[in-house]
Amino acid sequence: MRPPARLVEAVQTNCHIADARHAQDLGLCTFLLQMREFHRWERGLPLDAPLVRAEVGAWIARREALWAELEGREFVPLPLPGGARPQPFSVEEINAALQPRGLVYGAGWAGAERPAFFVAELQELRRLDDDALVVQVCGREWARGLFAPPAVLVGDTIVLRRESMARWLWEKYEVFGLKRVDGPFRAVAQAYGLDRDFTAGLPRLLDEQGETLILHELGEHRVGRRLGPAWPAMLLALADRRSELLVRALRDQLADLGTTLPALLERGEPSAIHFWFAGYDGLRRQLFPGLLEAYHAWCQGDGGAALQQACAAGDCHFDDLAAQVLALHARHGSGAGRPIALLLGSPAAVCGP
Repeated sequence: MRPPARLVEAVQTNCHIADARHAQDLGLCTFLLQMREFHRWERGLPLDAPLVRAEVGAWIARREALWAELEGREFVPLPLPGGARPQPFSVEEINAALQPRGLVYGAGWAGAERPAFFVAELQELRRLDDDALVVQVCGREWARGLFAPPAVLVGDTIVLRRESMARWLWEKYEVFGLKRVDGPFRAVAQAYGLDRDFTAGLPRLLDEQGETLILHELGEHRVGRRLGPAWPAMLLALADRRSELLVRALRDQLADLGTTLPALLERGEPSAIHFWFAGYDGLRRQLFPGLLEAYHAWCQGDGGAALQQACAAGDCHFDDLAAQVLALHARHGSGAGRPIALLLGSPAAVCGP
């Protein structure tokens, strides 16, 4: 069901306000890539639609002018069917009104003081009984911001955004298409026939690897229970971007080494392992470069022995680092950003083979 136009307008306004405040936090290359994809979404263009540089440039200029007008505005309440007007972070109240209509609303924090909102079609609602988690699978998105993560954990709910995941995958495929180098994404492309027809291979890729993203968020939930409430409080208190990114990469390692990769190895699904390593880059890779060596051993037929050993060793290593990070925050409070960045940026923080 299409959501009421007034609701979509209000959610999109809040998305614009959030973007106005925080789009400048992105690096230039990341900003331009995300704006290209956002332009396609807003115009309703196919994933592979060619873009005219002048049109995109003019659209970005108009969007930045809108952000300049909205930057100081407060978020607006959301007009719900029935007349209620809750504040935008009243997620449970809003979804109680929308989910019977086949819709889902999301509001959360993409980082310290960086909110993100969306409203979408609700395709599936299920429960992970072993962990008392709810999984929301979202389809078409009617309102969204510049930052649109494919999957997030909000409290005890895992939100999988299939449309955002599709666009994220297309971006990765575009980059791959420039050189078509050997590696994990090439294996993914071959497994799903993306080289022959990206659009035809995409639905099965979303179905199967959406479950891999859900596994990661399950790992995030389990790590959250291990680390306790001090961790999110520390994360929100970090003022500098570098320390925040390092802390998030550390938690990602714990989620994947403790849950995602062991589960994928147990399931024995090669395409899922290739898919996971296709996204293993940036700070996570810097913190544990030896994990790639274990992946190559798996590719050469070791049956996953090296990956299992690496997961066990890495989980212990990063668990110890997480305890040190929390101790630094307890000691330094709001000034913990620099010592945390020094700790996680030091050679000792890197997990070896």
